[in-house]
Amino acid sequence: MSVPITPLSGYVVAQPEEAASKTISGLYLPDSAKEKPKSVKVVAVGPQVEGVKVGDRIIYKNPYESTELNVGKENYIIIFWQNIIAVVE
Repeated sequence: MSVPITPLSGYVVAQPEEAASKTISGLYLPDSAKEKPKSVKVVAVGPQVEGVKVGDRIIYKNPYESTELNVGKENYIIIFWQNIIAVVE
């Protein structure tokens, strides 16, 4: 998959995973009630990023410190690599 964004220095470009639209008990959630994604899939990394590679699922500490953007029909998040707190196996 070709990503139309090239991150610079210590930044990571990721795609959010879909937030749950239904609770475990079966109730549907409106968009305003959905949480911001905490787990995202890395699609590009800058040259100074350490410990993270394309294809990793990561968890980052503050979703409000990331930059969200839409390119075509795809949603992306740009995160500074030091805000990444875990790689999900």
